[in-house]
Amino acid sequence: MSGADAGANTTMPKPTVYIETYGCQMNVADSELMYGKLAAHGYDPVDAPEGADVILVNTCAIRENAETRVIGRLGELRRYMKPDTIVGVTGCMAQRLGARVLEQARHVSLVVGPDGYRALPSLLDGARRGEKFSSTDFDLEEHYEDVVARRFEGVKAWIPVQRGCDYRCTYCIVPYTRGPERSRKLSDVVREVQQVVEQGLGEVVLLGQTVNSYNDGQHDFADLLRAVGTVDGIRRVRYTSPHPNDFSDRVIDAMASVPTVCEHIHLPMQSGSTSMLKRMLRRYTREEYLDCVARMRAAIPGLSLTTDIIVGFPGETDAEFEDTLSLCREVRFDDAFMFKFSPREGTPATRMPPEWTITDEVMAERFDRLVQTVRGISRENNLKRLGDTLEVLVEKVARDGELLQARSRDFKTIMVPADAAKIGDYLTVQLTGTTGATFTGTPVSRQPERKPLPLAV
Repeated sequence: MSGADAGANTTMPKPTVYIETYGCQMNVADSELMYGKLAAHGYDPVDAPEGADVILVNTCAIRENAETRVIGRLGELRRYMKPDTIVGVTGCMAQRLGARVLEQARHVSLVVGPDGYRALPSLLDGARRGEKFSSTDFDLEEHYEDVVARRFEGVKAWIPVQRGCDYRCTYCIVPYTRGPERSRKLSDVVREVQQVVEQGLGEVVLLGQTVNSYNDGQHDFADLLRAVGTVDGIRRVRYTSPHPNDFSDRVIDAMASVPTVCEHIHLPMQSGSTSMLKRMLRRYTREEYLDCVARMRAAIPGLSLTTDIIVGFPGETDAEFEDTLSLCREVRFDDAFMFKFSPREGTPATRMPPEWTITDEVMAERFDRLVQTVRGISRENNLKRLGDTLEVLVEKVARDGELLQARSRDFKTIMVPADAAKIGDYLTVQLTGTTGATFTGTPVSRQPERKPLPLAV
């Protein structure tokens, strides 16, 4: 074979892309979209930054420490760069800071907000020519319907059904980083769910900033739950995060009557004080939150409730904090994500009177008391569950490498023996022990296996 012939048969290696994801499940879904878009343009996803041709950091802007962590991480990533490696920042922090990221991290070539991922291939081509870009315009029509996500979650699919938010809580940056609320068409969501079932996934998580306010102009969230929950092959339907104001009787009835919808709701509370909720612009009172909980528990036996709580919001008095503790005791949440208030530039909370600022010492003391209260209730709840038998889905290898981590329909974490199943299996287990936060379980039987799961990216 001549040298010319040999050269003609040589295949150029595909460029590689590594995406590091921070923040919420919506960011995970967006990273899968970016992988899918770039894979369609000839990129190979890799699972480490070393030697990657493109490194993208998909960011969160909810709290200040998340942004600080990303800025530090961008510095660390320099050591993995080849001379021609392109580094980009995407997501909510990119949307919020825009071109300022290019000034703070000179080795970054592009900054792309959540509505700009369609342009990634062309932006990367420009970066190779030495150009730098900041793409942060909102696109109220963008739902990436024609982009096939490259999923790297092994047992479930994150499916955005809604983008943006119209509520504008005074502490929240999301309306400024993801724009106003808009919903996908129900038929498009159902089509994507059918696709993931064909890939072998039996669990879907519907995503939206206030997901239960979903409305595509013809269908509401109750319609969506019924349509997704009856797709042939779907075994579990979850969603996050809802808003207490949008739990109509129609939605609660759909949850109760569609067997595939799981008996777990993550219901953000933020505070148990009506006066504090008013300052947060949450649009419900303590009493209305409790009424929502009561209606859901009456309709859905065995419902598991988790929540979000903020400590130290401007002006929080001792009495208002005690209201939060008392609501936790009354509702008896199974778990909670608890946060110290973090002011975000541009939100109304930063314009509140300086004298309303809660000192670090007071905030830390309240936070510790809240954690003790919530964790204590969670442990009491879990101790009552010992001996129960329930279905679990094996999700991944546990951190110790010796057990498998599984999840029940009501969102309990159960550790099972590594030789009892494989990732993606459904098991029936008896709960035999608890650390207070997680369970250990003994398999009773293995459920019929489903289609083979796709390999993780």
